[in-house]
Amino acid sequence: MALLVLLVCAAFFSASETGLMAVNRYRLKSMAKAGHRGARLAERLLARTDRLLSAVLIGNNLANAAAASLVTVISFRLFGENEFALSIATLTVTFLILVFAEVTPKVLGAAYPERVAPAASYLLTPLLKLMQPAIWFINLFVNGLLRMLRLRPPDLAGGSVMGVEELRTLLAESGHMLPQAHRGILLNLFDLEKITVDDVMCPRGQIEAIDLSSPPDELYQELATSHHARLPVYEDELNNVVGVVKVRRVLAHCADGKVDLESFREQIRQPYFVPSGTPLLTQLHAFQESHQTFGLVVDEYGDLQGLVTVDDILEEIVGEFAVASPFQSPMVIAEEGGGWLVEGSSSVRELNRRLGLSLPLGGARTLNGLILEHLESMPEAGVSIMIAGYPTEIIQVQDRMVKTARVYPRRQEYPPGQADL
Repeated sequence: MALLVLLVCAAFFSASETGLMAVNRYRLKSMAKAGHRGARLAERLLARTDRLLSAVLIGNNLANAAAASLVTVISFRLFGENEFALSIATLTVTFLILVFAEVTPKVLGAAYPERVAPAASYLLTPLLKLMQPAIWFINLFVNGLLRMLRLRPPDLAGGSVMGVEELRTLLAESGHMLPQAHRGILLNLFDLEKITVDDVMCPRGQIEAIDLSSPPDELYQELATSHHARLPVYEDELNNVVGVVKVRRVLAHCADGKVDLESFREQIRQPYFVPSGTPLLTQLHAFQESHQTFGLVVDEYGDLQGLVTVDDILEEIVGEFAVASPFQSPMVIAEEGGGWLVEGSSSVRELNRRLGLSLPLGGARTLNGLILEHLESMPEAGVSIMIAGYPTEIIQVQDRMVKTARVYPRRQEYPPGQADL
């Protein structure tokens, strides 16, 4: 009976040690905030890991040592005081301790830490107070030895500190515990510091803007057919942006299909400029503070590079919005042969996301720039190149720029008769 009690005590300390060390600190904190008393006690114990381990190991070793002594006494009484009895006692106590006091309870503690740790804390808390003198005496030698070895163990009170990469891995491996859509949004949030406005902006060549020097009837036509709420206004040349106008407000002051230039100039508001290379997270905060919804991206010389909106940043987090403008032509057209007909102005990041490609992101932002970067010469229709393993054929060229290109899947061979540069 005494041996059984000792084995149960040793098993308790073994399971408690493993359960408390393996428990998820964040889950434990959540349980404690929900009012779980055992979780609160476990948090207090884990706040001083050195004292906790000392108490658990003292109890575990005392129980194991007492069990070994008891088995030895029993063996001597049954078989006499000889080497055979000592061997039997050693084998028996080793088997009993390993199976019933070490391996089995530790496996259970590791498998169910969130159950074991709070339950064990109810008994370990008063034991820790009773063992305080012994714990102090043992830690006196332990700390002295660590100082002699010039070792300073890290503070384990707060549990494991998780960085961005650890959180990213945790989210990626969350499986069914987190819906895929939610997991994707959270993972995209970590990329906002790496992605800049240059990666998501509307390139300069695609910006719809109003030329202040245009005739009044042309101004009215551009405003009436625009599907944007706000439009940049420039004078003579696109780099000379003078402001931004609200389309509906301007149209409300128009009469007889013409724009009153004096009234139009009064509607122009100060433009909001964004430095090229600004991280998306920084720009999102800037939009919040300035109460702006879009900005004009300029380089270090003040030249206009593109236009970025709040929607562009939100699409990087939650994905592309389902509602698209009816005036926008499709950026990608899937073909029966397995390839895609793509506009040269398409964003490389957007192509990777929509088509599951792995086009390089370190250099050019658009497919046109990527083709020119690999081609290293003026583009010509009918020329094919290999970009990151993807055969790419130039279909249409306009103003020395790739207007349309056909991109094939990575493992598909070139179509017959086309050059491979």
